Amino acid sequence: MPSKSNHEGRAIVRICESVSASCLGPLLVAVLSGSAAAACASRGETDVEPSLEAGRELLGGATTVFDVSGEAFSFPARNLTTELSNSFSLGNHFFRRNWVSAPASIAGNDGLGPTFNATSCDACHFKDGRGAPPTAPGERFVGLLVRLSVPGEDPHGGPLGEPNYGGQFNQNAILGVKAEGNVAVTYEEIAGSYADGEAYSLRRPSYAFSDLAFGPLASNVMTSPRVAQAIIGLGLLAAIPEETLRALSDEDDRNGDGISGRMNFVWNQREGRRTVGRFGWKANQPTVEQQVAGAFLGDIGITSALNPAENCPAAQAECASARSGGETGAPELSEQKLVAVTRYNTTLAVPSRRDWNRADVRRGEQLFGEAGCAACHLPKVETGELAGFPALSNQLIRPYTDLLLHDMGPDLADGRPDFLATGTEWRTAPLWGIGLQKVVNRHEFLLHDGRARGLAEAILWHGGEATLSRDAFRAMGNVDRAAVLAFLKDL
Repeated sequence: MPSKSNHEGRAIVRICESVSASCLGPLLVAVLSGSAAAACASRGETDVEPSLEAGRELLGGATTVFDVSGEAFSFPARNLTTELSNSFSLGNHFFRRNWVSAPASIAGNDGLGPTFNATSCDACHFKDGRGAPPTAPGERFVGLLVRLSVPGEDPHGGPLGEPNYGGQFNQNAILGVKAEGNVAVTYEEIAGSYADGEAYSLRRPSYAFSDLAFGPLASNVMTSPRVAQAIIGLGLLAAIPEETLRALSDEDDRNGDGISGRMNFVWNQREGRRTVGRFGWKANQPTVEQQVAGAFLGDIGITSALNPAENCPAAQAECASARSGGETGAPELSEQKLVAVTRYNTTLAVPSRRDWNRADVRRGEQLFGEAGCAACHLPKVETGELAGFPALSNQLIRPYTDLLLHDMGPDLADGRPDFLATGTEWRTAPLWGIGLQKVVNRHEFLLHDGRARGLAEAILWHGGEATLSRDAFRAMGNVDRAAVLAFLKDL
């Protein structure tokens, strides 16, 4: 895939990494046609091979930690102040603690439910990493949840919850309250082959609900299964200036390259208005705090100042009458605890790369760029000022995301809008840390529903705006494919 030019007697790979519109189309024309040079004028060019750049192993800039163990996702940013380090430890305690139903003998530990998916944050984000779909028949969903909605919008422009089951399906409940029911996943194997004839198989999931306690789901219900994402580097993503995201956006595909990344604008509860979304599979949360508070309510059933009402749809009378935890009239998650867990999530560090100088890894990084993957999985960006977090401010980071929504085609579509995100759009997932997922989380399931059983399958599911990049990968020989995967495993 010779998208190269000669500079001072050697081949230099041209990878687009500046913060402007994408160059995927021109780049892939060059890649797939074998032309002499890749046109990346709209995103800018560099005559430095990315694998030769100084500091390329520091994915989180000065915050990066150096660990390859099963605890690699659980360290604080390396340059934190003492105050934030102490807050990190407190937040870590609350993040991993199991909540119990009210009343409890120890004040402040209760409030679980009335309905819920898990009893702790750590149950879904094991060791701060990625959740997984069930792997055995009858296994309960924990690291995978199912969003529900019906056509229409809530008062703030977000999804409208299913009338009897709300916005999220909960399989568990406290004593005296009915759980909403059960859900199971099965898979259909889909055979395919690379251009060189090597076979592969993809699995397409199908979901079935049963034992529904409050009647059948609405006939027009929309469902969206979503695995828990790794929570490393959230504060660094929060620190990327909105102006940078605007510069990256190309909603109308003005340059005609087939890429139309755009921002989601979602309801910001603290500010009482819509602001840019950054977090979640569809960029449907604007801040780390709101992401944390939303998960406490939806996943564990814990109220907070941001979400003071229990998650009880009108049809669920037992849920509504159940006893709440904490002090009477106060949220179950105190402001102190919400701040601590938010700071914990904000300051979790990203681990460094390990084998960036290895020849096959460097080759894979080159091919990753030539295939156009870097147009959405943006290799590097600078953070701005993040109030209260000087350690995360003004850092050169390598998250491999643009935080924008992209149309990924019908095969990955959930058909469920989420604020401005359509049923085929997903936020570009950050790739940092992906190479340590198996070590930390003991599995390799990827994509929003965990259908992919590894990196190659995840790439092969890409469609829509990423079709040319997927096809470029599928057209590679097995040595080059292995090099791309080796690069990704180094992130």
